[in-house]
Amino acid sequence: MLYLERRLRQLARSTLLPSLWLLTTFACMPLIAAQVFAQSISQPENNAAFFDATSLRQPVSLNNPWLVHAGDDPVFAQPAFDDSHWTAVSPYNDLKLTFGNARPATLWYRQRVKVSPGDTGLALRENSLASAFDLYINGARVLSDGRVQPYVPYTYAANLIAPITPQQLATGTLLIAVRLHISSAEWSAQGPPGLTAGNLAIGQQDTLYAEDWLHTIGANSLHWIDRLTTVGLGLVALILFINQRRQTAYLWIAAVGLLNLVELPEPIVTAFHNIPFYWAVLNVLCRVFTPFLLVGLYLSFVGQRIGWRWRAFLALAGLLNAYSGLQGMVFPAILQLQFLSNLPFILLLAVVLPIILGIHLRRGNREAGILLIPVLLFSLYIYAEVVLGALFQIPARADFAALWLNRIDRYPAGPFILSLNTFAGILSTLSLALIMLLRSIRDSRRQALLEGELAAAQQVQQVLLPEEIVSVPGFITESVYQPAQQVGGDFFQILPAGDGGLLVVVGDVAGKGLPAAMLVSVLVGAIRAVAEYTRNPAELLANLNERLIGRTQGSFTTALAVHITADGWVTIANAGHLSPYLDGKEVPLHAALPLGVLSGATYDTSQFYLAHASRLTFYSDGVVEAQNARGELFGFDRAKEISIQPAAAIVAAAQQFGQEDDITVVTIARDDAMATAA
Repeated sequence: MLYLERRLRQLARSTLLPSLWLLTTFACMPLIAAQVFAQSISQPENNAAFFDATSLRQPVSLNNPWLVHAGDDPVFAQPAFDDSHWTAVSPYNDLKLTFGNARPATLWYRQRVKVSPGDTGLALRENSLASAFDLYINGARVLSDGRVQPYVPYTYAANLIAPITPQQLATGTLLIAVRLHISSAEWSAQGPPGLTAGNLAIGQQDTLYAEDWLHTIGANSLHWIDRLTTVGLGLVALILFINQRRQTAYLWIAAVGLLNLVELPEPIVTAFHNIPFYWAVLNVLCRVFTPFLLVGLYLSFVGQRIGWRWRAFLALAGLLNAYSGLQGMVFPAILQLQFLSNLPFILLLAVVLPIILGIHLRRGNREAGILLIPVLLFSLYIYAEVVLGALFQIPARADFAALWLNRIDRYPAGPFILSLNTFAGILSTLSLALIMLLRSIRDSRRQALLEGELAAAQQVQQVLLPEEIVSVPGFITESVYQPAQQVGGDFFQILPAGDGGLLVVVGDVAGKGLPAAMLVSVLVGAIRAVAEYTRNPAELLANLNERLIGRTQGSFTTALAVHITADGWVTIANAGHLSPYLDGKEVPLHAALPLGVLSGATYDTSQFYLAHASRLTFYSDGVVEAQNARGELFGFDRAKEISIQPAAAIVAAAQQFGQEDDITVVTIARDDAMATAA
């Protein structure tokens, strides 16, 4: 019976399964009442009983009958107070049987403990007594938690130790008095309220401390490891998401880690110290987000969208999950409400998620198979709790059920306590870590392949856009190409025209990276092919436009085509590119659509003369769009001012200002030496 009472208290405060246990218990309440009645007969009350602690060899619980009385008076703590009219109750019995419908908020307990006057180092240990109590020895308060009047509740999971002074031991008899507050929620809870067996123990202080630390670490270490690894994994996932924004599943892992980080201090602190009760309430309120985060996490790995119906159901499950946790803490615990409020979340974890992951596993999703393992293990834990809880109510099967309930929930492994629930949580975290590792390996391979392709594209561009330009007698040419990435979308060609002149094409493919670089290779090949049979800039651009139609995938290309004769006459056609500068002045050109936008587009030409002392400078938009740390653009005015400088100086100025895009600068000048010779 004591085991059942403790299990009910544990499950009433648990995160996931209170209603599963309460459902089976509710169906068997007559059996429980009969066991309580039989036990009360087998353990008669004894007002005159002393607890003999004169020959302690190890800590023992004060499980003798206690004298109890409703009301509140400081005199109740004094050893000389006459308590002969108080009621004797066994800590094994439910206090509700003693008080019936009368449910006092404040109770006092008294018990006398016989000790040897020469003993030293004794202490009392308290565990899970009440949310607010005061403990007295021979009239002196030695321990308290919370506040009885006015009522201020604290958590009560931590073991508290109160040393017994030599002066108190010298009397040979200890009058232990306990003043505690029992809230309406505790009176209405399934388990017995007030002082129960195991709440108070006496023993050597050193031994009690050693036992408490060993028990606390052993019982909680795996749970803490589960929480800490989840928090750590969430931090790693957040860092990965910042660098890989498309991996939205990492953001879900980070959110779950953040929730665990928020909830982490409360269970760790309360294992060693009791804290104000509202902190525990705030921790329970975090359960509102648990269904949404857990289900969203799993669905993100199988690529299933969370629609509005899912959101509505998860919001309802979260609210009911938090309400279930508050029952017995803030609200009275009602069996039917506790079951109904926990049911949606339980169905999600034990039924819906395994089915969804199983379906996606059959469709070939390997990650769904990895996640399915811990989900199935947790489902097994839930089903085992339900079946064994039902068997526990059958007298012939009670021992078997109790044995296996302990094995799946509190299996001793040396100093550690293992739980199938905690093991499933750790396995879930490891599964997520494994998936992240596999994704990282896959992304690394893709990155290596992409870098190899970029390196190959860079080599192609170096061939197509050589640093050394073939010299043409009568002209001085300069060119500098500086991509923003490994490969870029700018291009230029300076070719002999066959009549002693030059054919120049300068352009810019919209975009960066490998797609732009591939389109550049197409354009450069087309320019060289078209230049074999025409030197007309308008005809050359029209031909390039037709070759790009259907190949740009929604992109476009700007370009200038220029033919310069040996005697300095310039014919130029523009397809949406920046106008060149002639001796620091912008050359006016006809406007036209970029290449690859409209089939059949035509381009007008303009003509002007390039004198021997003049310089013609071509830019790509990477010069004017350079941007500094304050967000200022290099702009057309600065570009115009430096257009008479050498190409390398122009590129250096734009880079120093703040390069954002590919930069190309080409300059053409007539050779004065050739003119003099002529």
